[in-house]
Amino acid sequence: MRLKDPYNRPVSNLRISLTPACNLRCIYCHAEGEDQPKSPLSLEELTEIMRVAAKFEIRSVKFTGGEPCLRADLPGIIRAVPDSMECSMTTNGTLLADIAQDLADAGLSRVNVSLDSLNHATYQKITGSDCLDEVLAGIDASIDAHLTPIKLNMVLLKGINDQEVDDFIRFVRGNRDLILQVIELMEFRDCTHHSELRDLEARLASNSQEILTRRMHHRKKYCIDGAEVEVVRPLHNTEFCAYCNRLRVTSDGKLKPCLLRTDNHVDIRGKYGEELEALFHEAVKRRAPYFR
Repeated sequence: MRLKDPYNRPVSNLRISLTPACNLRCIYCHAEGEDQPKSPLSLEELTEIMRVAAKFEIRSVKFTGGEPCLRADLPGIIRAVPDSMECSMTTNGTLLADIAQDLADAGLSRVNVSLDSLNHATYQKITGSDCLDEVLAGIDASIDAHLTPIKLNMVLLKGINDQEVDDFIRFVRGNRDLILQVIELMEFRDCTHHSELRDLEARLASNSQEILTRRMHHRKKYCIDGAEVEVVRPLHNTEFCAYCNRLRVTSDGKLKPCLLRTDNHVDIRGKYGEELEALFHEAVKRRAPYFR
Protein backbone atom coordinates (compact mmCIF):
# COMPACT_ATOMS: atom_id res chain seq x y z
CA MET A 1 0.00 0.00 0.00
CA ARG A 2 1.54 3.31 -1.08
CA LEU A 3 1.51 6.07 1.52
CA LYS A 4 -0.13 9.43 0.76
CA ASP A 5 0.16 12.57 2.86
CA PRO A 6 -2.77 14.80 3.90
CA TYR A 7 -2.36 16.74 0.62
CA ASN A 8 -2.81 13.56 -1.42
CA ARG A 9 0.84 13.49 -2.48
CA PRO A 10 2.08 9.90 -2.82
CA VAL A 11 5.50 9.02 -1.38
CA SER A 12 7.48 7.03 -3.93
CA ASN A 13 11.07 8.11 -3.26
CA LEU A 14 13.34 7.65 -0.26
CA ARG A 15 16.50 9.69 0.25
CA ILE A 16 18.92 8.33 2.87
CA SER A 17 21.88 10.24 4.28
CA LEU A 18 24.52 7.60 5.04
CA THR A 19 26.93 9.83 6.94
CA PRO A 20 27.33 13.46 8.02
CA ALA A 21 31.06 13.23 7.23
CA CYS A 22 32.51 14.79 4.09
CA ASN A 23 36.00 15.26 2.67
CA LEU A 24 35.06 18.68 1.22
CA ARG A 25 33.87 21.88 2.92
CA CYS A 26 31.57 23.52 0.40
CA ILE A 27 30.64 27.08 1.30
CA TYR A 28 26.93 26.51 0.66
CA CYS A 29 26.46 23.03 2.15
CA HIS A 30 23.10 22.46 3.88
CA ALA A 31 24.13 18.96 5.10
CA GLU A 32 20.65 17.58 4.29
CA GLY A 33 19.30 19.74 7.10
CA GLU A 34 21.38 17.99 9.79
CA ASP A 35 22.86 20.31 12.39
CA GLN A 36 25.27 18.15 14.38
CA PRO A 37 27.29 15.07 13.38
CA LYS A 38 25.90 11.86 14.87
CA SER A 39 26.89 8.22 14.57
CA PRO A 40 25.40 6.98 11.30
CA LEU A 41 22.82 4.22 10.93
CA SER A 42 24.16 0.68 10.79
CA LEU A 43 23.79 -1.67 7.83
CA GLU A 44 21.20 -3.64 9.82
CA GLU A 45 19.13 -0.52 10.52
CA LEU A 46 19.38 0.65 6.92
CA THR A 47 18.32 -2.76 5.64
CA GLU A 48 15.18 -2.69 7.79
CA ILE A 49 14.31 0.88 6.77
CA MET A 50 14.53 -0.07 3.10
CA ARG A 51 12.49 -3.23 3.67
CA VAL A 52 9.66 -1.20 5.17
CA ALA A 53 9.97 1.41 2.40
CA ALA A 54 9.57 -1.33 -0.21
CA LYS A 55 6.52 -2.67 1.63
CA PHE A 56 4.94 0.79 1.19
CA GLU A 57 5.69 0.66 -2.57
CA ILE A 58 8.49 3.22 -2.45
CA ARG A 59 10.12 2.62 -5.82
CA SER A 60 13.53 4.27 -5.49
CA VAL A 61 16.19 5.13 -2.95
CA LYS A 62 18.95 7.71 -3.32
CA PHE A 63 21.95 7.63 -1.00
CA THR A 64 23.46 10.96 0.05
CA GLY A 65 25.69 12.34 2.79
CA GLY A 66 27.84 14.10 3.72
CA GLU A 67 29.81 12.01 1.28
CA PRO A 68 28.39 8.47 1.02
CA CYS A 69 31.61 7.09 -0.51
CA LEU A 70 33.29 7.55 2.89
CA ARG A 71 31.27 4.56 4.15
CA ALA A 72 33.50 1.49 3.89
CA ASP A 73 30.38 -0.72 3.81
CA LEU A 74 28.77 1.19 0.91
CA PRO A 75 28.75 -1.83 -1.47
CA GLY A 76 27.02 -3.88 1.22
CA ILE A 77 24.42 -1.15 1.74
CA ILE A 78 23.72 -1.11 -1.99
CA ARG A 79 23.39 -4.89 -2.08
CA ALA A 80 20.79 -4.63 0.70
CA VAL A 81 18.45 -2.52 -1.46
CA PRO A 82 15.27 -4.54 -2.19
CA ASP A 83 14.91 -5.78 -5.75
CA SER A 84 11.77 -3.66 -6.24
CA MET A 85 13.67 -0.40 -5.65
CA GLU A 86 15.95 1.51 -7.99
CA CYS A 87 19.16 2.62 -6.29
CA SER A 88 21.11 5.80 -7.04
CA MET A 89 23.55 8.08 -5.23
CA THR A 90 24.56 11.73 -4.93
CA THR A 91 28.30 12.18 -4.41
CA ASN A 92 30.99 14.82 -4.75
CA GLY A 93 32.78 12.38 -7.05
CA THR A 94 36.23 12.72 -5.50
CA LEU A 95 36.41 9.02 -4.54
CA LEU A 96 34.47 7.51 -7.44
CA ALA A 97 37.31 6.64 -9.78
CA ASP A 98 38.46 3.65 -7.73
CA ILE A 99 35.05 2.28 -6.72
CA ALA A 100 32.57 3.10 -9.49
CA GLN A 101 32.68 -0.40 -10.98
CA ASP A 102 32.36 -2.06 -7.55
CA LEU A 103 29.27 0.05 -6.81
CA ALA A 104 27.75 -0.83 -10.17
CA ASP A 105 28.43 -4.51 -9.54
CA ALA A 106 26.68 -4.17 -6.16
CA GLY A 107 23.56 -2.84 -7.88
CA LEU A 108 23.91 0.96 -8.05
CA SER A 109 22.11 2.22 -11.16
CA ARG A 110 23.32 5.83 -11.54
CA VAL A 111 24.98 8.79 -9.82
CA ASN A 112 24.53 12.51 -9.39
CA VAL A 113 27.90 14.25 -9.10
CA SER A 114 28.22 17.62 -7.39
CA LEU A 115 30.41 19.79 -9.62
CA ASP A 116 30.20 23.55 -9.23
CA SER A 117 33.11 24.68 -11.38
CA LEU A 118 35.32 23.48 -14.21
CA ASN A 119 38.02 25.92 -13.12
CA HIS A 120 40.57 24.69 -10.59
CA ALA A 121 40.82 27.94 -8.61
CA THR A 122 37.04 28.41 -8.46
CA TYR A 123 36.48 24.77 -7.52
CA GLN A 124 38.93 25.17 -4.63
CA LYS A 125 37.27 28.41 -3.52
CA ILE A 126 33.88 26.67 -3.33
CA THR A 127 34.92 23.31 -1.85
CA GLY A 128 38.08 24.10 0.11
CA SER A 129 40.13 21.59 -1.91
CA ASP A 130 41.41 21.33 -5.46
CA CYS A 131 40.04 17.89 -6.26
CA LEU A 132 38.68 18.79 -9.69
CA ASP A 133 40.86 16.26 -11.52
CA GLU A 134 39.68 13.50 -9.17
CA VAL A 135 36.04 14.42 -9.80
CA LEU A 136 36.51 14.38 -13.58
CA ALA A 137 38.20 10.98 -13.30
CA GLY A 138 35.27 9.78 -11.19
CA ILE A 139 32.82 10.92 -13.86
CA ASP A 140 34.77 9.03 -16.53
CA ALA A 141 34.86 5.90 -14.34
CA SER A 142 31.12 6.16 -13.73
CA ILE A 143 30.46 6.36 -17.46
CA ASP A 144 32.64 3.28 -17.99
CA ALA A 145 30.67 1.48 -15.25
CA HIS A 146 27.35 2.52 -16.88
CA LEU A 147 26.19 4.50 -13.83
CA THR A 148 24.28 6.70 -16.22
CA PRO A 149 22.77 9.10 -16.99
CA ILE A 150 25.03 11.12 -14.72
CA LYS A 151 23.52 14.38 -13.50
CA LEU A 152 26.08 17.07 -12.80
CA ASN A 153 24.73 19.13 -9.90
CA MET A 154 25.89 22.73 -10.26
CA VAL A 155 24.78 25.04 -7.44
CA LEU A 156 24.66 28.51 -9.02
CA LEU A 157 26.59 31.05 -6.92
CA LYS A 158 26.33 34.70 -7.84
CA GLY A 159 29.72 36.26 -8.49
CA ILE A 160 31.54 32.94 -8.17
CA ASN A 161 30.48 30.45 -10.84
CA ASP A 162 27.45 32.00 -12.54
CA GLN A 163 29.58 32.90 -15.57
CA GLU A 164 30.33 29.18 -16.14
CA VAL A 165 26.88 27.97 -17.20
CA ASP A 166 27.80 28.09 -20.89
CA ASP A 167 31.04 26.21 -20.14
CA PHE A 168 29.03 23.47 -18.46
CA ILE A 169 26.60 23.30 -21.38
CA ARG A 170 29.56 22.79 -23.71
CA PHE A 171 30.95 20.14 -21.32
CA VAL A 172 27.80 17.98 -21.52
CA ARG A 173 26.94 18.74 -25.16
CA GLY A 174 26.88 15.67 -27.36
CA ASN A 175 27.31 13.26 -24.44
CA ARG A 176 24.08 11.36 -23.81
CA ASP A 177 25.52 10.07 -20.51
CA LEU A 178 25.65 13.57 -18.97
CA ILE A 179 22.87 15.96 -17.91
CA LEU A 180 23.52 19.39 -16.41
CA GLN A 181 21.36 20.22 -13.40
CA VAL A 182 21.59 23.87 -12.30
CA ILE A 183 20.42 24.23 -8.70
CA GLU A 184 19.19 27.24 -6.78
CA LEU A 185 21.22 27.99 -3.65
CA MET A 186 19.43 26.97 -0.47
CA GLU A 187 20.45 29.41 2.24
CA PHE A 188 20.98 27.08 5.18
CA ARG A 189 24.37 28.49 6.12
CA ASP A 190 26.06 31.88 5.84
CA CYS A 191 26.61 31.71 2.09
CA THR A 192 24.96 34.79 0.57
CA HIS A 193 25.75 34.20 -3.12
CA HIS A 194 22.14 33.65 -4.13
CA SER A 195 21.57 33.89 -7.86
CA GLU A 196 18.13 34.39 -9.38
CA LEU A 197 17.39 31.57 -11.80
CA ARG A 198 14.38 33.05 -13.59
CA ASP A 199 16.57 35.02 -16.00
CA LEU A 200 18.68 31.92 -16.65
CA GLU A 201 15.58 29.85 -17.38
CA ALA A 202 14.31 32.50 -19.81
CA ARG A 203 17.65 32.44 -21.63
CA LEU A 204 17.69 28.64 -21.75
CA ALA A 205 14.13 28.59 -23.06
CA SER A 206 14.94 31.05 -25.83
CA ASN A 207 17.88 28.90 -27.00
CA SER A 208 16.17 25.50 -26.70
CA GLN A 209 15.13 23.31 -29.59
CA GLU A 210 12.82 21.40 -27.23
CA ILE A 211 11.50 21.93 -23.71
CA LEU A 212 10.27 18.90 -21.76
CA THR A 213 8.48 18.79 -18.41
CA ARG A 214 9.60 16.01 -16.10
CA ARG A 215 6.64 14.06 -14.82
CA MET A 216 8.11 13.26 -11.40
CA HIS A 217 9.17 16.76 -10.29
CA HIS A 218 7.21 18.82 -12.84
CA ARG A 219 10.30 20.82 -13.73
CA LYS A 220 11.64 21.81 -17.13
CA LYS A 221 14.36 20.12 -19.13
CA TYR A 222 15.92 22.31 -21.83
CA CYS A 223 17.43 20.64 -24.91
CA ILE A 224 20.05 22.96 -26.39
CA ASP A 225 22.17 21.84 -29.35
CA GLY A 226 22.75 18.34 -28.01
CA ALA A 227 22.93 19.35 -24.32
CA GLU A 228 20.31 18.56 -21.69
CA VAL A 229 19.88 21.13 -18.91
CA GLU A 230 17.51 20.98 -15.94
CA VAL A 231 16.88 23.83 -13.51
CA VAL A 232 16.00 23.09 -9.87
CA ARG A 233 14.30 25.93 -8.00
CA PRO A 234 13.06 24.72 -4.58
CA LEU A 235 12.84 28.15 -2.94
CA HIS A 236 9.50 29.97 -3.00
CA ASN A 237 8.33 27.44 -5.56
CA THR A 238 4.81 26.09 -5.09
CA GLU A 239 5.22 23.60 -7.95
CA PHE A 240 8.34 22.12 -6.35
CA CYS A 241 6.35 21.43 -3.19
CA ALA A 242 3.14 20.39 -4.92
CA TYR A 243 4.87 17.54 -6.72
CA CYS A 244 7.20 16.45 -3.91
CA ASN A 245 7.23 12.66 -3.57
CA ARG A 246 10.21 12.34 -1.25
CA LEU A 247 10.75 11.18 2.32
CA ARG A 248 14.20 11.64 3.83
CA VAL A 249 16.16 9.69 6.41
CA THR A 250 18.87 11.56 8.30
CA SER A 251 22.15 9.81 9.01
CA ASP A 252 21.34 9.71 12.74
CA GLY A 253 18.05 7.90 12.21
CA LYS A 254 15.17 10.35 11.81
CA LEU A 255 12.49 10.44 9.16
CA LYS A 256 12.46 13.97 7.73
CA PRO A 257 9.19 14.86 5.97
CA CYS A 258 10.50 18.14 4.46
CA LEU A 259 14.00 19.34 3.61
CA LEU A 260 13.15 22.90 4.65
CA ARG A 261 11.86 22.04 8.14
CA THR A 262 13.56 20.66 11.23
CA ASP A 263 10.60 20.72 13.65
CA ASN A 264 8.67 17.66 12.46
CA HIS A 265 11.20 14.81 12.46
CA VAL A 266 10.26 11.27 13.52
CA ASP A 267 12.91 9.27 15.38
CA ILE A 268 13.21 5.72 13.97
CA ARG A 269 16.60 4.72 15.32
CA GLY A 270 16.57 1.12 16.54
CA LYS A 271 12.96 0.57 15.43
CA TYR A 272 11.89 -2.55 13.56
CA GLY A 273 8.83 -4.31 12.22
CA GLU A 274 5.37 -2.94 12.94
CA GLU A 275 6.73 -0.16 15.16
CA LEU A 276 8.85 1.16 12.29
CA GLU A 277 5.92 0.86 9.88
CA ALA A 278 3.76 2.97 12.22
CA LEU A 279 6.47 5.63 12.34
CA PHE A 280 6.54 5.77 8.53
CA HIS A 281 2.79 6.45 8.66
CA GLU A 282 3.38 9.20 11.24
CA ALA A 283 6.11 10.88 9.19
CA VAL A 284 3.98 10.92 6.05
CA LYS A 285 1.08 12.35 8.04
CA ARG A 286 3.34 15.27 8.99
CA ARG A 287 4.17 16.13 5.36
CA ALA A 288 2.90 19.50 4.17
CA PRO A 289 3.99 21.78 1.29
CA TYR A 290 6.45 24.35 2.62
CA PHE A 291 5.43 26.82 -0.09
CA ARG A 292 1.72 26.87 -0.97
